Amino acid sequence: MSTQISRNTLADGREILFFHDTDSPVAPLAEDQRSAEPRPSGGQLRFDLLTGEWVAVATHRQSRTHLPVAAECPLCPSAPGRPTEIPAADYEVVVFENRFPSLGPGIGAVSADPSHNFAEVAAESALTAPAYGRCEVVVFSSEHNGSFADLDTARARTVIDAWANRTRELASCAGIEQVFVFENRGEEIGVTINHPHGQIYAYPYVTPHTKVTSARAVQHRRETGRALMADILAFERRSGERMVLESAHFSAFVPYAARWPVEVHIVPHRQVLSIDELDEAEREDLARIYSETLRRIDGLYSTPTPYIAAWHQAPVNCEDRAAEWLHLEITSPRRAENKLKFLAGSEAAMGAFVGDVSAEETAARLRNVQPRSADSMPAAEPTNEDGHR
Repeated sequence: MSTQISRNTLADGREILFFHDTDSPVAPLAEDQRSAEPRPSGGQLRFDLLTGEWVAVATHRQSRTHLPVAAECPLCPSAPGRPTEIPAADYEVVVFENRFPSLGPGIGAVSADPSHNFAEVAAESALTAPAYGRCEVVVFSSEHNGSFADLDTARARTVIDAWANRTRELASCAGIEQVFVFENRGEEIGVTINHPHGQIYAYPYVTPHTKVTSARAVQHRRETGRALMADILAFERRSGERMVLESAHFSAFVPYAARWPVEVHIVPHRQVLSIDELDEAEREDLARIYSETLRRIDGLYSTPTPYIAAWHQAPVNCEDRAAEWLHLEITSPRRAENKLKFLAGSEAAMGAFVGDVSAEETAARLRNVQPRSADSMPAAEPTNEDGHR
């Protein structure tokens, strides 16, 4: 099974890629009829001496599109007299360079820690770098309404193939240290366009969270000879109490120390480092279990639940490949029908989370959601302490 890809260029020079469903005919590419406007100049990276982290400054994003009505949506297909970001009357899955990027459009390397060149407070140039990198938009469907959970298995698979393609190509670019695939869903999360879509960031540095988790994984392997995620997966499967769904190639569970009111991790049973390393059978399986997990999350309440779906892939130049393990983390701040969890003093200032509900309670609720599609996967059955169902 091979998803076909067509490439083109938008009027302002940004790249756009069309990913076609397996059984879909490939239509001729149309040209972007809009006048070429200058692209925003790249932003800036500033190094935080206190934390040792790069911070992106992208002031041009203040003017980005904000919650347009359907008739003005820039992600809908183009129509006569109304050109959009996508020059096509219809499409399956589209990826294009973000018009308002946090990083890019230039790609290059930055220092992991420039503080050794910092001689005095006035030397700002030593702590500043171009905001190298790339930000892309991944549009899941030409339909304005809906979500990833509404995609059929074939379309979900096309999206996964698009993620894999972009992960592979972006990771090969000089200076890119990490490729982050994610989806923000819901205005409560901060979504500015409601059309079903996700994003990809290609960073010129390893992000702070990944530095922490990778260091833990490397340390665990040095001490035990085993991959940390393999032990976590075995721990959750053996307990079964927090398991939500299991398939041939993936397990979806609420982690033991869940921070968010709704939090589900989807982990492949085979060790792979990135989405592009998943084989055909795993991608097919992922298309089903990921969509079903999202449907169960939406089934918790009478209205759609806002969430962030974040793919954790190994850094491009990871220290120990045998320590890394691809996984997806889906989190939502929704703690009740009409209540959100806000990060206040302990969480926001100290990074010390306080859970509102137990992982076991959330997992049980997700298992008990009545599937809303005929081909939904069965929920995992909790096991006893001996691992028997």
